[in-house]
Amino acid sequence: MPRRPIPFIANQYYHIYNRGNNRERIFFEQANYIHFLRGIKKYVCPVADITAYCLMPTHYHIVARAKDIKTPQVSVEDSEIGMPPEEVSETPSHLTPLSRGMKNFLIAYVKGMNERYGRVGTLFQGVFKAKPVTSYNYLINLCVYIHANPVKDGLVTDPANWPYSNYLEWLGERDGTLVDKEFIAHNFDSPAEYKSLVLNYLKTRQLPDDMAGYLSDLEK
Repeated sequence: MPRRPIPFIANQYYHIYNRGNNRERIFFEQANYIHFLRGIKKYVCPVADITAYCLMPTHYHIVARAKDIKTPQVSVEDSEIGMPPEEVSETPSHLTPLSRGMKNFLIAYVKGMNERYGRVGTLFQGVFKAKPVTSYNYLINLCVYIHANPVKDGLVTDPANWPYSNYLEWLGERDGTLVDKEFIAHNFDSPAEYKSLVLNYLKTRQLPDDMAGYLSDLEK
């Protein structure tokens, strides 16, 4: 059955995520991560501000704020040409700009991976998920969790050593464009302040109870 449209609201923050089908890889080599990031710039950045992201071998996390953009009307026939049946989640004329951008982005990524590696079928575990971020505390702790993911999953010992997140941008150690620098400057007096939050989480593995429950459900 078609998935209910995600009611993306302008200026609201959202946690957007998904994993590989059967928990399998969605990135097979370095070029895939780069291709995915270019897709975010092409399809998502025009309709959302990227706050935090982390790409992992089997899944991805994006925290984004939806921009206030009017939705153009697109016919169902035009928008569904070449679209795998399992990826058709809602009537295109009802899509918000961010929902449309994410859908087009992920369809393009799956198509590119299938062509590159001789694959067929879906790559992801259904359509992407998106949950509204309901408070400032929730938002900050979610960013901390996302940036700590590569260490938590045993890929590196320092989150700064994982190149496929914007943690280094948060620390001011890399001049990437997939980050809302104004958000960071407004909420933290220095990069060291945010870094201490991430390292403390990695040391204690503790987040507020409401966040812990949410993340527990996320990892099932």
